[in-house]
Amino acid sequence: MTDAETSAGLVPDRRLRLGVIGAGAWATFAHIPGFLPRAEIEPWIVNRRDPEALAAIRARFGFVHATTDWREVIEHRPDIVALTGPVALRAAQARAALEAGIHVLAEKPFTIDPADAWAIDRLARDRGLHVVLCYAWNEMGIVEQARRLIGGPDGIGEVEHVAVEMATIVRDLLTEGTTYLGDADVPQPRGETWSDPALSGGGYGQGQLTHALGLVMRLLPELRASDVAAFTSAAGARVDLHDAIAVRFEDGAIGSIGGASLPLGTFGNAHQLQIRITGRRGQVVLDMAAPRVARSMGGDDLEIALSDEDVRWSFDRVTNRIVDLVLGHTTDNPSPAGLGARVVEILDGMYRSAASGRIESVSRG
Repeated sequence: MTDAETSAGLVPDRRLRLGVIGAGAWATFAHIPGFLPRAEIEPWIVNRRDPEALAAIRARFGFVHATTDWREVIEHRPDIVALTGPVALRAAQARAALEAGIHVLAEKPFTIDPADAWAIDRLARDRGLHVVLCYAWNEMGIVEQARRLIGGPDGIGEVEHVAVEMATIVRDLLTEGTTYLGDADVPQPRGETWSDPALSGGGYGQGQLTHALGLVMRLLPELRASDVAAFTSAAGARVDLHDAIAVRFEDGAIGSIGGASLPLGTFGNAHQLQIRITGRRGQVVLDMAAPRVARSMGGDDLEIALSDEDVRWSFDRVTNRIVDLVLGHTTDNPSPAGLGARVVEILDGMYRSAASGRIESVSRG
C-alpha cells in the first residue's frame, strides 16, 4: 500500500504481505502463529541467520521467501514487518522498514538509545506509517479497568508517586539461554541475544522491566522521566539480573521500580507484577498476578470485578492490532513508538546511573 492509502485507511485488494526479521523462539511461538490466522495476511518472507532453522521455519509456516540477510526482507517490500531479533539491530531495521514504506511491529526492548526511539517515532509520523510495540499487557481489559480508575474527574487526581515491583522466571534465560517456553516446538534462543550486552543492551531491565514500564506508560500517557538513580546486580552473570531504580518525573512525581530474575519453577513459573499509582486523592493498585484492580480514596474503596476476558493474556491481540491499524479498522494504538521511547529513556538512565554511581539526567531524543 502507498502512504496515501494507509492514511486514508483503505483496505487493499490483496492480502497484506508479512515479513519477519529474526525468527527465533518467540517469533515462532507467538508472532507468526498470531498473524497467520488472519485471512488478510500472506506469509511473504522470513529471516533467520541459521540456514537450517530458517528452512524449517519457512516450510512450517509456508513463507514464499526466506533469507539469512535481514536487508533482503526490506527489499522484498512486505506490507508489515515484525522485528523480533536482537535489540542492537532494531533501530536500523525499523528505520529501513519505514523508509521503504513498511509498517512495523517491533519487539521489546524497542531500542537501546532514546535518540533512536524518538527518531523512529518521528519517521513513522512523517511517513503516515504504524509502529506497534509488543506490549501484550497493554491490550488487556484489566489494564483498561485500571486506566479508568486513575483518570478523569472521579480519578485519584494529580499523580505523585508510582511504585512498580516485578519478578519473572528469566534467570535461566539470561544466564544460560534456556527458554521458559517449556517443551514448545520452537528453536532454542541464541544465548548471546540475551547475555551479550553488545546485542541485548542489558539484562533484566531490557528483557523484563521494559514490559512493566510499557504498562506504566499506558496507564499514565503524560508521564516522562527527568532523572534516574539506579543500582543493578549481575550476581555473576554478564548482564543485570536484578534492578532497583528511583525516578523523578517531569511533573514532579517520583517513582520506585524494582525487578528480580527468578529461576525456572519459582511460584509455578508465574510472572509477578504489581503497580501502585498514588495521586493527590488516593491510590490505584494493579496486580497482574492476583489478578486485582482496586482504588481507595478517603475511605471510598472500590474493587473491580474482573471478567475472564479482562484477565486473559493473548499475544494475538498484538498482531491483530497492527493488522487492524493497517487495514483502517481502528485508530487506537496502545503501544506506539512514542510510548516505547519514554520507556527507553528510563532504561538508558538506569544503566548509565548504575555504571556511574550518580543520578543521571534522562537523555532526550
